[in-house]
Amino acid sequence: MNKVKVENLLINFKTLEKFKRFREYGNQELSMLEDLQNNLIENNSESPFYGVYIGENLIARMSLYRIKEKYDNYFDPPQDYLALWKLEVLPDYQGKGYGKLMVDYAKSFNLPIKTSPRINSQGFWEKMGFQKAQYDLERDLGENPLIWLPQGVQEKAALPNHDDE
Repeated sequence: MNKVKVENLLINFKTLEKFKRFREYGNQELSMLEDLQNNLIENNSESPFYGVYIGENLIARMSLYRIKEKYDNYFDPPQDYLALWKLEVLPDYQGKGYGKLMVDYAKSFNLPIKTSPRINSQGFWEKMGFQKAQYDLERDLGENPLIWLPQGVQEKAALPNHDDE
């Protein structure tokens, strides 16, 4: 895995073609084609997409969105944080450290991270140092988010449940 690094993916038709390979071999629920197409239409030059290439082949990818402090309902003190979405490594490359490489890249921004794990991925996220956020019915709307806290940041206390009063 030496010389392999995470790259910011360009929003262009070449990346769109690479994403089609994920649709063939990856998890349909993680398809990012629509996200990329929407960014192409908007002519957005700030790409939230990151990936790992081996040669010309995109073998791992994720979306990483920076959420502004004013929308932070997870961390104390309130601050900008990253929402990590749709992390996926193609099946032939799983178990070789590429998922960890992607998560470590996200952690390198030294901002708190929130993710919503897929079924059966909880163990991976725990190994990466993520923990379950205290569930807040109004905030989480049926999601079970996991969070990663850099040094000096803690989880925001959940709001009290007013049904108990």
